[in-house]
Amino acid sequence: MTVSRDRGTGGLLLVHAHPDDETITTGGTIARYRRLGVPVTVVTCTLGEEGEVLGEQWAGLTADRADQLGGFRIGELTSALAELDAGPPYFLGGAGRWRDSGMAGTPAAEHPRAFVASGAEAVRALTGVILELRPRVVVTYDPHGGYGHPDHIHANRVTTEAVEAAAETGWDTPKFYWTVTDADILSDHLRALARRTVDGLPGALPPGWRLPAENELACVPGNSVTTTIDVADALPEKRAALRAHATQLTVAPSGREFALTNMIAQPVLPEEHYILVRGRAWAGGPDGREDDLFAGLV
Repeated sequence: MTVSRDRGTGGLLLVHAHPDDETITTGGTIARYRRLGVPVTVVTCTLGEEGEVLGEQWAGLTADRADQLGGFRIGELTSALAELDAGPPYFLGGAGRWRDSGMAGTPAAEHPRAFVASGAEAVRALTGVILELRPRVVVTYDPHGGYGHPDHIHANRVTTEAVEAAAETGWDTPKFYWTVTDADILSDHLRALARRTVDGLPGALPPGWRLPAENELACVPGNSVTTTIDVADALPEKRAALRAHATQLTVAPSGREFALTNMIAQPVLPEEHYILVRGRAWAGGPDGREDDLFAGLV
């Protein structure tokens, strides 16, 4: 399966496990680089069939009922990517080739199409995408998969192996990053949210939401982050893309936070964070980190 020619070569390639991951962790980055005219391709590895849903409106779609959630989420992803100006979805191996594996130890992990069992076939498929698009920058999760979802962990493995395989057969990706969240910045925003909530100030948590417990949200030590992308100007697009994933999450009226089906508040940060794992870092930001994923590239 080839990639649509209108995506362009030499740009940014992001590999995500499920619809909504692209927006939650990298939506501001996608919108920022599209504003700059950089070609962006988002590769999604599954349809997110095993996701939980918000409310009874979508309950009949879930895997234990009609099992139609994956198809519905294609539409959500299409809308979200349109808000980010990132083109139509591209599913690794074709839509439905690999299925959401669910959390570790669940029956979903034993499904014959579970992404965690995709092995060499998924690596070959992604290697083909890399060789065709020749991205200057590739992004996926860290080896822990952010919050530990098996599909996120496997996406890291598949992407790492595909980047290496492509380097041996025609395209050596100049820069390869993991998407992460800086623990220090996350803590700053959560403290501000807690103060607003306790004092009943504008921007307090909506009813039914709760603050995350300590270390409940995925993050990494600030000193491990190599790159900070300022996405403040792209937050309108990111918020719109978040709202497009209506079965999965809710954006607070203030636009400052969102919550998944667990109703734990997560800040919509004005910056997105990365760790460079292949290529040379070019510090240029005020904090001594890179401020551009393409820094140092011609």
